[in-house]
Amino acid sequence: MFTINEPTVGIGLCLATMFLWGSWANAQKFVTQTSPLYVFYRDYVYGILLASLIIAFTLGSFGDQGRSVMADVKQAELNYILIALAGGVVFNIGNMLLTVGMSIAGISIAMPVGTGLSLAIGLVVNYLAKPEGSIPLLAIGGGAILIAMVFSSLAYQSKQKEGDQDADKNSNRGIWIALAGGLVAGFFFRLTSESLVTDLDKPESGLLTPYTGLVLFALGVLLSNLPVEYLVRRFVLTDEDNQATYADTPLNLHLAGMGGGLIWGVGMIALLLGSKQAGDAVSFGLSQGATIVSVLWGLFAWHEFKDAPPKANRYLWLMGIIYALGLVLIVLARS
Repeated sequence: MFTINEPTVGIGLCLATMFLWGSWANAQKFVTQTSPLYVFYRDYVYGILLASLIIAFTLGSFGDQGRSVMADVKQAELNYILIALAGGVVFNIGNMLLTVGMSIAGISIAMPVGTGLSLAIGLVVNYLAKPEGSIPLLAIGGGAILIAMVFSSLAYQSKQKEGDQDADKNSNRGIWIALAGGLVAGFFFRLTSESLVTDLDKPESGLLTPYTGLVLFALGVLLSNLPVEYLVRRFVLTDEDNQATYADTPLNLHLAGMGGGLIWGVGMIALLLGSKQAGDAVSFGLSQGATIVSVLWGLFAWHEFKDAPPKANRYLWLMGIIYALGLVLIVLARS
């Protein structure tokens, strides 16, 4: 299988993850302009699975390093297989809610709110599982992320027209849904990492390589998607009447949705490989910088705050600055 042995290459892969994870939501914005959200998300799930299979049977199977995907599956212990599948299920629930929040509140708001909470929870979960780093810096960095989330919410509320109670209720609903998604998604990476080897060149017996882990993770996403989709459409998305069905959606929109999943899947494997050489601190900080990338897409590509009052834009800039500061502190704490 393909492995890397240079820290600079690892950092480059983590930078790629930051850009890819900050960009996949553009596919959602494009598809949901004319089609229901569930159409995008179903294709997005197929895209993640397709990316995992392509990567597994190319980079994960060629070469003399480590062990191939098929050999890895044969030696894997059942409990680690189940953990990787569970990671996909947890991710799917959290990410589905995050995409709903983005469809209501926009990328610029829902992404920092949802991923900010996910990051804060991930800090606690990862520290409890593997205590390392400066507790004061981690606490201050996590607190900065939470403050950035508050400014993000204030920016969205300032954007709404005064007196429009329906808009206010809708905006608050989007923010709360994104928060629920972040609450769940904060656990998926730690869960997935529990099933993976620590040494790619000499993988431990019973554990999974990142390539096999990604395939099982994607299968967990796929297997859980229909029940999760049903529950979300039944209790969260209640305004899909008279919208196009999955079968009636044009091919180009299906391909765009799958493209979003491919982008996310490539970003995931880049992070899993890059973190082994770049180190946990650098990879963690760079990957979470995806939130800043997504905000920039929302502002400059989709013009989500084009007609917003100056106060809303000031809140948004404060959110970006404080979020970036929190990431720097977290990286320093884990160095």
